[in-house]
Amino acid sequence: MKARKSKKRAPSFRKLLKTSKVKLDNKLKNKQYKQQSTAKKYRKEQRKLRQAVKDVVSKKPVPLDDGKQVLRAQRTEEEEEEALPLDMMDEDDLQLLKDLGQMPSFLTRDLSSSEPVHVKKRKQESIIDKYEKVPRRLQTEPEKEVIHLLPIKDKCGIIPQTREKPVVNSNTPEEEEQEEMEFEEVVTEDPMPKLTTEEHIIERRRKLQEKKIHIAALASAILSDPESNIKKLKELRAMLMEQDPDVAVIVRKLVMVSLMELFKDITPSYKIRPLTETEKASKVRKETQKLREFEEGLVSQYKFYLENLEQIIKDWKQRKLKKSNVVSLKAYKGLAEVAVKSLCELLVALPHFNFHNNIIVLAVPLMNDKSKLISEMCCEAVQKLFKQDKLGHASLGVVKVISGFVKSQNYVVRPELLKSFLYLRIKEIEVKKDTEDINAPKKFMSYKEKRKSLSRMQRKWKKAEEKLERELREAEASESTEKKMKLHTETLNMVFVTYFRILKKAQRSPLLPAVLEGLAKFAHLINVEFFDDLLVVLHTLIESGELSYRECLHCVHTAFHILSGQGDVLNIDPMKFYTHLYKTLFKLHAGATNEDVEIVLQCLDVMLTKRRKQVSQQRALAFIKRLCTLALHVLPNSSIGILATNRVLMHTFPKTDLLLDNESQGSGIFLPELDEPEYCNAQNTALWELHALRRHYHPVVQRFASHLIAGVPSEGSEALRPDLSRRSATELFETYSMKTMTFNPPVMSANPPKKDKIFHVDSFLNEDLSQLIRTYCNETTVQPLDFTRYLKTSVQ
Repeated sequence: MKARKSKKRAPSFRKLLKTSKVKLDNKLKNKQYKQQSTAKKYRKEQRKLRQAVKDVVSKKPVPLDDGKQVLRAQRTEEEEEEALPLDMMDEDDLQLLKDLGQMPSFLTRDLSSSEPVHVKKRKQESIIDKYEKVPRRLQTEPEKEVIHLLPIKDKCGIIPQTREKPVVNSNTPEEEEQEEMEFEEVVTEDPMPKLTTEEHIIERRRKLQEKKIHIAALASAILSDPESNIKKLKELRAMLMEQDPDVAVIVRKLVMVSLMELFKDITPSYKIRPLTETEKASKVRKETQKLREFEEGLVSQYKFYLENLEQIIKDWKQRKLKKSNVVSLKAYKGLAEVAVKSLCELLVALPHFNFHNNIIVLAVPLMNDKSKLISEMCCEAVQKLFKQDKLGHASLGVVKVISGFVKSQNYVVRPELLKSFLYLRIKEIEVKKDTEDINAPKKFMSYKEKRKSLSRMQRKWKKAEEKLERELREAEASESTEKKMKLHTETLNMVFVTYFRILKKAQRSPLLPAVLEGLAKFAHLINVEFFDDLLVVLHTLIESGELSYRECLHCVHTAFHILSGQGDVLNIDPMKFYTHLYKTLFKLHAGATNEDVEIVLQCLDVMLTKRRKQVSQQRALAFIKRLCTLALHVLPNSSIGILATNRVLMHTFPKTDLLLDNESQGSGIFLPELDEPEYCNAQNTALWELHALRRHYHPVVQRFASHLIAGVPSEGSEALRPDLSRRSATELFETYSMKTMTFNPPVMSANPPKKDKIFHVDSFLNEDLSQLIRTYCNETTVQPLDFTRYLKTSVQ
């Protein structure tokens, strides 16, 4: 039994099947390596032979005898001369030497050593035996594999048949090219003629046209049948690595844009998830299998495409030049711009598809890029995504990444990042102040509840009704209102966390105007618990004196937005904000601050019109008087907006029409230099500024001034046109803007009255004035006075 246990058994067939794949791969690699090494040795010997033949042909003297061989020959001659002749030895000694020469130990033993013969005998014999067992092969010939064929039988017997196995050439293309060059005879050829500039341009156009046709053919094949030709996406994507330096940059740009448009067209309207092991093992129909292969190929190629775009942008950022040196460093910027443009298009077009979060992570840091073009492209893409996102998934992902990025950069970023929050579509739905206030979704009645409160027939109808409602919910494509509210609440929390961090830690940051503007927009959604602290912070910022005038206006606007919504329940007197706005109104003028008039108009609407119950008559009179004075020294569009605001205030506070009378009301004198609107005695003054504005050069300003002097009538000759009365002050400010440095509306020239046909033109008029005459009248007669008036207006 022990003998059987110690005896090694041959491996069974089942054990051989369990041999690891790694072991089999290693065996195959070793076999291939041996074949390659023998082939290399063979090629080396052939190379030496060819070199020797070339040397002989070129008649170069090559020494046949080496110096070492000459020395060896001289030593053998000296040994032969010094050797003892055999005829001088005894017969017994000669016989002994012959016997020793027959023994292997005598041949292999070192005669200079004094060790006995039997030492290390076994070891030396084993080495010799191993050496003798190794088959002799020529080193110059590679090992050949033989295929055994069917034998042939004749009269003499069976003749075995064999054939050499064809050797697969495993050389690299570089080695093959090198061998071909070595086999060719050394022949001096003339170099290729260099192309001229014109020929080079023609050749480049030809190559570019071929590439364009190839790209178009692949793209049209994919669009015609995406499921069958999905593998051609790989071929098209491989052209992103174009190596021809003449057309490499343009071809790569074309391929990037083509792939972007292809993915926008062939991508399904759902997210593709990976298959489970059970689904992979199950048998499906051919159509289903084809669809699975298409989805798998689409996702993989889309992933590789995004990785290629990311690598192009990284190479441009790192100013990293490739080893191939096909594309110059200057061309990397153009490639990066196209890559960013493709990313932005995919960000907006495919918010539902795979890897959308990866695109967001790539695009958000580029919003803060030094390049203005790239930064604007990314900001516009994010704003467009916010505008069209109805569900809120994509918006939440972008807001999270922006919030984290602003924090990681220590709030030193472009204000455009935070201004993009203003495009969120959260204001369109009713979002509660806390997630707990959102009503719970409707629940179906349990069996016990039905049993207690419903009869048998009612239970039957209730069951059918609930079944139908479940089916309708499953078939409904739009998300539920509860889910939207939850997503929007989480998004707003991230926005407010970002805003409050900047207010707390980076009050001197250039991000403050964007933060205040965002707080003003979403103020009605802020929790009431934060109102007191926010108002204190805003007032502290205004009093610090470190903010610009526009930032102070944003603080005032934000504070009144907070108080106009849920802040009505709070007993807070914002008199300090009224005072600040009243005393800083005269900082506006027709220069750089003219654009700030829009924010002032918004503040006045929130402070006076929407809070009419909390505003006293004295305060309203003071603001109307100061606004009329301000309208005298601003641009026409600002004057129109201010007068439109005064019109609304006079409708809201009817008793303010006393400013249109010349007689004073009450005691005291008007104090225009006083900064307190409650105590400046505005009831003792009159709106004399309206008479100056009545003679304004802008027709709309004239119309508004006449309308206010007449007491703001709704009917009659002094009433406003509907296009003026129905628009708000801010809309009028934008409508009559003078950003293009032209009159808005344009000044119309008066039509000359038609007179009798009398032609009087002095003879000194030259040829240049004749053109003016032709344009002035189509008839043959003109009066000199009318023509002189026309000449003056045309010169002006």
